[in-house]
Amino acid sequence: AQLVESGGGLVQSGGSLRLSCTAPGFRYSGIGWFRQAPGKEREWVSCISPNHEYILYSDSVKGRFTISRDNAAENTVLLQMNNLKPEDTAVYYCHLLGTLTWGQGTQVTVSS
Repeated sequence: AQLVESGGGLVQSGGSLRLSCTAPGFRYSGIGWFRQAPGKEREWVSCISPNHEYILYSDSVKGRFTISRDNAAENTVLLQMNNLKPEDTAVYYCHLLGTLTWGQGTQVTVSS
C-alpha cells in the first residue's frame, strides 16, 4: 500500500494551498489528513468516507479547509486549505483509516 502526497509549500497568512493524496487501489477505504507541528503530537485534521457518506473536520480547521475525493482518479483525496494561519504550519500526512498506512508527509509553512 502506498499513499503519495503533494501540494505543500510556503504561503503567507491568509493564503491558500491545496494538498493532494493519491491512494490507488483503495476505492473502498476512508482516508484522513493529519498534521504534526514541531514539538507537538500528530493531530487529526479531516477525513472522508469512500462515498462521501461522512466528511469531518477538526474544530481548528472547520470553515477554512475542505476535503474531497475523486474515486475515478486513482482515489485522489484533496485538502483545500484557505485562510491559512501561522498555527497551521506543520507536516501534513495522508492516512488510510483503520490501517498502519501513512504517506510520506508534505510540509506546509505559513508565514505571518
